[in-house]
Amino acid sequence: MTRFINIIKFITYMNTTISVNLEVKKALDDFGTKGESYSDILERVLSSFRERQLSELLLDETNCVPIEEALAAARKKWQK
Repeated sequence: MTRFINIIKFITYMNTTISVNLEVKKALDDFGTKGESYSDILERVLSSFRERQLSELLLDETNCVPIEEALAAARKKWQK
């Protein structure tokens, strides 16, 4: 006879309380969807913010050199 053992791993999340003013609470209420916790809303907002930061970093053209200029500099540097 074969026995199957179900192992359930419980993950404990530590919760904390944060203080926000009423305007922020109202904005969170308006920003969230039905059944979404404040934690869910904040996670979604932070995730979106991180994506935007990464996108801005990757698309930032400050100190960039046009490819033609970079190729010309490389050819000049490596020519014998």
